[in-house]
Parts: sequence; structure tokens; C-alpha cells
Amino acid sequence: MKKLFCLVFIFLTSYAYGQLHTTAAYDLIRRVVPAHQQQFVVQPLQQQEDKDVFEVESKNGKIILRGNNGVAIAAALYYYLEEYCHCQITWNGTNLKLPATLPVVDGKVRHTTPYTYRYYLNYCTFNYSMAWWDWTRWEKEIDWMALHGINMPLAITGEEYTWYLVYKELGFTDEELAGFFSGPAYTAWFWMGNLDGWGGPLPMSWIKSHRDLQVKILQRQRALGMKPVLPAFTGHVPPAFKKRFPEAKLKATNWKNGFADTYILDAEDPLFAQIGKKFLEVQTRLYGTDHLYSADTFNENEPPSNDSLFLSQLSARIYDGMRQADTAAIWVMQGWLFYSDRKFWGAPQIAALLNAVPDDKMILLDLAAEIEPVWKRTASFYGKPWIWNMLNNFGGNVNLFGRMDGVAAGPALALKDTASGRLRGIGLTMEAIEQNPVMYELMMQHTWQSDPIIIHEWLEKYVLNRYGTKDTSLVRAWDILRRTVYNGQLIRDGAESIVTGRPTLDSTTEWTRTKLNYNRNELLPAWDLFIAAAGNGAKADGFQYDLVDITRQVLANYAHPLQQMWVKAYNEKDSAAFQLYSKQFITLIYDMDRLLATRKDFMLGPWLSSANKWGTNEKEKALYERNARDLITLWGDANSPLHEYSNRQWSGLLNDFYAQRWIQFLDMLQLSLRAGAPADFNGFEARIKQWEWQWVNRRNKFTDIPVGNSIAIAMEMYKLYRPKYAQR
Repeated sequence: MKKLFCLVFIFLTSYAYGQLHTTAAYDLIRRVVPAHQQQFVVQPLQQQEDKDVFEVESKNGKIILRGNNGVAIAAALYYYLEEYCHCQITWNGTNLKLPATLPVVDGKVRHTTPYTYRYYLNYCTFNYSMAWWDWTRWEKEIDWMALHGINMPLAITGEEYTWYLVYKELGFTDEELAGFFSGPAYTAWFWMGNLDGWGGPLPMSWIKSHRDLQVKILQRQRALGMKPVLPAFTGHVPPAFKKRFPEAKLKATNWKNGFADTYILDAEDPLFAQIGKKFLEVQTRLYGTDHLYSADTFNENEPPSNDSLFLSQLSARIYDGMRQADTAAIWVMQGWLFYSDRKFWGAPQIAALLNAVPDDKMILLDLAAEIEPVWKRTASFYGKPWIWNMLNNFGGNVNLFGRMDGVAAGPALALKDTASGRLRGIGLTMEAIEQNPVMYELMMQHTWQSDPIIIHEWLEKYVLNRYGTKDTSLVRAWDILRRTVYNGQLIRDGAESIVTGRPTLDSTTEWTRTKLNYNRNELLPAWDLFIAAAGNGAKADGFQYDLVDITRQVLANYAHPLQQMWVKAYNEKDSAAFQLYSKQFITLIYDMDRLLATRKDFMLGPWLSSANKWGTNEKEKALYERNARDLITLWGDANSPLHEYSNRQWSGLLNDFYAQRWIQFLDMLQLSLRAGAPADFNGFEARIKQWEWQWVNRRNKFTDIPVGNSIAIAMEMYKLYRPKYAQR
């Protein structure tokens, strides 16, 4: 009887989950293709082992989408849209021009993923891209995740409310916590223990509203069959902790980026396990759990000892803190520390940290496997299941960049490599999204295949789906892009334009690295082909985005030789030539701004207006806008060493920030030429830092409505600047 009861319970539970996923899938279809929702029928499938599976077929005039959960059904829909309707859905351009009568599927198509896990997001994404998202924007992103097969998203929105309740239960006052929580644009680094309080104080209205937002996010993700990864306690405590618990064993640590020390509770202290358990209990009460917990002990912070025993005991205690609250807990760890601090993390240290946790209770993220596959020098993470991830973007910088050939082959080659150990998934771990959509479409193509992607064939399909045309000239253009901006050679991440650097006579600054991974002239033929296609009537949304982006990149590249010309004129004390070329340099920035104003993807206004919308009063609105301006310019205060790390080539920002800095610098140089006296570079540096900080604290308005025609202005820029390249 007991056995029968268990079987009935399992059946009813499976049926309930199947119904939940089916309903969620129908709702997704309604949101994605509302005019055609009645032409699709959703049916459940039984899961094969731990691998998702989907089927697509035509029957009785309907398109049947089957899957073992909502994600698999959504992936079936996207497969059908791509393969039969030649559509595409990206952050930067969507083509959903379906025929009135949907194409018939011959026979039955069935795909099983070779990857148990398809991971998504980086802590940094939650600020560099998602800081100001509301539910409407999150809903679109969760749909994008499902369509692309994501089933393991990082979900850390609303974490502050968990911390607030935990520390209130421990006796902390609101005043003691005010200096702990960071502002909304810096929560990722607060969560990772890099900083306290910067950009705050965080209003309670934000803490509560994002608790509610997290509930919606998790409900939708779980309804589709995703298993979100929630945070766990890693020891980061408020500065007031020592006062509240004077006997506690605390260690000060510093991120070394201009911020004050933060405090880590020693894992040996009995309070560590108590707080770790309490944190997960409170979090589970608020948000539920799928037993996957993110915890990164030393994210860009070096441990106090490299002793293997110390590291082993530390790791064991962190896991034990999870296990006490949830016996099914699985620790999900970013492998970034093994990449970013390889001098510290040698083989003995890595082995000690990982081997202290049971193999089936930890999953490693090879966070930037397309740049450097850490799994190859860590014995495949010493037997732990791990995930091959593409990072691609740092800081949300705007540039054309990617390792196209490497990403097309990398996951499949690792999957077939007998040395890859327990490779169990693929993922996207970019610091920011909403750029280079081709790289993310390419990477997620791996979800349903185990062989390397044949890149030329894939690009032909990409062009057809994105632009709605088989134009072979655009396929040729993409082959040029593949061999230039997307060759992934010479540099770690995308090059920046000198335009976004703090003014200098040099060709680069610390966070504005201008070295290209190709000869700038080699990009021009792709521009030629896109301009010709525009003249022939190409106008799809994705085409217009790509045309603007390629034009932007060509102009951004041109800034470098133009800067060298006025630097040469200045050094030769040629005032007339200096005035000519410096004026052209500023005009170039203004032209870039006008081009980018035609696409919402490249505008400052939406970023600032979405920040302001979260404020419930003027004080909060001012705080959020200051956060939004600061992150993408100085990052910290006026003396921040991270200035320009998150620079953006955005309309509004180019005219109002970057151009104005350069104008002040060029005016100083012109005055020095006229006076025949050396320029005061140190004085300028001090003045411009204060000007930048004043800009961060301004509230001047920027439109969030695009202005101008993308194609017309791109063609205008082509006529103006294409001949100039021949002269340089």
C-alpha cells in the first residue's frame, strides 16, 4: 500500500508539474507570436535521463510542440521559428515576420540536448545591464532564456531583503545597516564582498520592491522548468559586526580598486555556520529553493593563506553551512578566481579548495572558457561537474568583438575530449548583454547539438533569419566580420575607441585599450557591403542595428589616427594643423552621437530614465540617477582607478561627457601653443576629475526616444568618412 501511495504521489506530482509547464509554454507562445498562437499545440514529453528533449511536427493543420518541460517546449518553438519561418529574436533586432499560414514540418523532428545544465548570467550582468529592469523587461528576458534553452539562471535580485531580515534578527539596527548595503548600481560587488555602502544608502522602498520583483522572476522561471541559482553566505558581514559581536573572528580584506576594507567572518568562527544556516532558511522562506547556491569565497580578493589545509577547511565549512540548512544543497562556484589570480591559485590550492566538497555537491563554472579554458590546467576541476561558459563582454563596453571560430567549436570539442571529465553544461557569463547578438545566438546553438558548428553554413542561416533575405553580399560581409572584429585574436576583450578615454596625448589609457585585433582598413569592405545592401532596400530591424553598429565601429576606429594627427601637430607646435585636426576629432564624436541617436540600443536616455522610474520621491530619483551615471563613467569617486571600465559609446554620453572632456583638453593645448608654454597636464587631470564628478551629480535630461533614420544617417556617414580612410 505504501509503495502504491508513493507511485500515485509521483504520478500526480509529475502531472501537476507537466500542467504548470504546459500552461507556461502556452503563455510564452502568446507573448512571442500573439497573432499565431492558435496555430500551435503544446504536448508534454517524458524526460530522457537528465537531458531535456523536444519534438516538432505538423498534424491536423497545427504545429505540435512537445517537450519535457517549459524550456524544452520554448526551445521547440524557437527551433521552428528559425528553421521553418526564418525568424530571429535577439536583444538588438527581432525578425518575426511569419506567413499567414505556417510552414508544414515534414515528419517529426526530435532533438535531445547533450548538456544537463545551460547556465546564464554573471553577478556583474545584474548591474552593468540589469540594474534598472522592471518586470516588463525581466519578462522579455526570461522568454529569451527559455527560447534559447537556458535552464539554470543565476537569480540574485532581491538579496538585500534576505540580508536585511537576517541581520535584523541578529539585532542590528537600520542605522548600522545603512553603511552596509550599496546603491542599486553596485549590488553585484556588494554581494561578492568587494565593497560596502558605495552608492547608498539603499532606500527601503528599493529593498522591498526588489523582493517583490524577485518573487515574480522566480515564479516565471520555475513555471518554465528552470532551476534558478540563489546565493549563499560566504562570510561578508557589516562593518558594525565587530561592535555587535566583539569576540567574532573577522578579517579585513580589500578589493584594491579605491574602496574601503570589507569584513569577512572567519569560517572557523561558530557564527559562520549559524549565519549561513539562517541566511538559507530566511531565503528559502522568501523565495523557495532549487537547492543550487552560488558562493564565491575570494572573488578578486586574495585569501589570507595559501596553505592547503586552511583552504580545504574553509571550503568544507562553507559547504557545511549550506548543508545544515539544506541537505540537498549543491554549491555552484565561479572559476573566475583561478583565472584572475593564477599566481595564488596553483594546483595544490585549487585541489584543496575543491576536494573538500563531495563531487556531487559542487558545480564549477569555467567562466571564460572561450578565452582560457581553466579546465585544461585543473584536471577538469578535479572530478567536479563543470560548465563551459562564454564570457565575451567586460563592463558593458560597446564594441564589435568575439571569438567566433573558437565558440563555434569549443564546447563540442570539450564534450568529445576524454580529458574533459564531468563536463555537464554550457553557459553565458558575460558581464553585460545587449551587444554582439551574433555571439550569443552562436553559443546557444550548441544547446541541441554535440558536433562543432560549421560556421559558414551557420552564418548563411543567420543572415537569412536576421534580415529576411538570402543576399549573398551580406553573407560575404559577415565572413569579413568573422575574420576581423570576430577573430578573437591578440586581445582578451573588445577594443575601445580613444574617444571614450580620459583625455591624453597617448593612444590608450588604463581602461580604454585601443589595440585592435585586426587592421582597421580590413573592416571597410564589410561596411561597403552593408551600405550597398541598404541602398538596395535592406531594412529589417536587425539589419538597421548591424548597419549602425558597423558604422559606429568604423568611426570609432578612425578616431585613433585622427588623434595621432593632432598630437603630431601639437608636438611640432603647428597651431593651424592642430586646430584643423582637433576640430575634426570633435566633429567625429558629434557625428557618432547623431548616428547612435537613431537606435534605442545606443542611447544614454533610456538608461537614466529607467533608473529614475524606480524612485518614489525626488531624493531617491537623484540617488538612482547618480548611481546610473557613475557606474558608466567614473565607477567610483572622483579619484576612482576604475574610471572608464564600463565606458559606453552611447548617444548623449558622447556629446555631453566625452566630447566635453576632449574640448577642455584641446582648449588647454591650444592655449599652450599660443602662449608658447608647456601645458599643465597635472593641473588638467585634477580639474577634469572634479568636472567628471560634477557631471555624475547632474540631473540634465536626455531623450529616450530615437531621433533620425538609421539607414539615412549611416549612408551620410559613409559618404563623409569612407574617403577619409583612403587619405590616412
